[in-house]
Amino acid sequence: MQSKPSHVFISGVAGFLGSHLADRMIELGHRVSGCDNLQGGYLSNVPKKVEFYNVDLSDHEAMNPLLKGVDIVFHAAATAYDGFSVFSPHFVTQNVYSNTVSLASASINQGVKRFVYCSSMARYGEQQIPYNEDLAPRPITPYGVAKYAAELALKSLCDIHGMEYCICVPHNIIGPRQKFDDPYRNVAAIMMNRMLQGNQPIIYGDGDQKRCFSYIGDTLQTFEQLAFSPTAKNQVVNVGPDEEFVSINELARTIATVLDFELDPIYFNKRPGESRWATCSADKARKLFSYSTQYTLEDGIRKMAEWMKSVGPKPFQYNLDLEIKNQRVPKTWQENIL
Repeated sequence: MQSKPSHVFISGVAGFLGSHLADRMIELGHRVSGCDNLQGGYLSNVPKKVEFYNVDLSDHEAMNPLLKGVDIVFHAAATAYDGFSVFSPHFVTQNVYSNTVSLASASINQGVKRFVYCSSMARYGEQQIPYNEDLAPRPITPYGVAKYAAELALKSLCDIHGMEYCICVPHNIIGPRQKFDDPYRNVAAIMMNRMLQGNQPIIYGDGDQKRCFSYIGDTLQTFEQLAFSPTAKNQVVNVGPDEEFVSINELARTIATVLDFELDPIYFNKRPGESRWATCSADKARKLFSYSTQYTLEDGIRKMAEWMKSVGPKPFQYNLDLEIKNQRVPKTWQENIL
């Protein structure tokens, strides 16, 4: 696909998605560098061949020299807290919108050829499903708003200064290295961590809300195309399989089956701002890149469980502050129930 090795820079390279992207780029023979503030990732995730910088994206002066000579940027870093953003909007917005603009500015300044921005299914809000790329974004949470605002800023800067961009829209990626001691995000990981501790999973609402879950191995092929394919230039593309649209109750049952766990979920009130139905169409990726799915949901859960068992369950870390504290805050967060 690409004629010669490139210098690829990955923000959030110590995180779940970023570290897997680094592995894939190294496997393809590229030089890989990246940064992470280690807020949501682990240094142990970073492949040894990565030129790593412990730098926060908000430090624009520090970022500029790191982008010198870089061809492709993957912007995977984010405080990916959709539900939590309803109660800590300032924290999430700063770490989604402002940090994207900082990295985009430095990338343009240093002559980066293409910027691949990892957006979120939260950009679509709650509307006709499956979400396809022609739908006008209608985000309903501060996280979704920040993600879409960052898209608009990126498009504006790229149109003016000539840097190519791609906007990818991953949805509920799961797999090894996912942060599973975070009580505010990653529903499959939270459920699995609790079950491995011998505790019942917690479900918000009736559990019939439905999602698609993407095993990390089914996303990397699309990310690769977004970085190097001429047909991906300036495109918005959903990333991940769309064949299995499952309820949260079904997700819990799948995890319990894989772990041989006797399931009796604990139900709490629905979280504010949570969409009832959310799934993305993969038709555009199929058309542009001949995308195909390799893993079922159960396949992905099994691989994730193997890894999590090898690491061992962890206590949940309530290390983020709620900016808005009222009766709408989920009880699980108010009382650190997880």
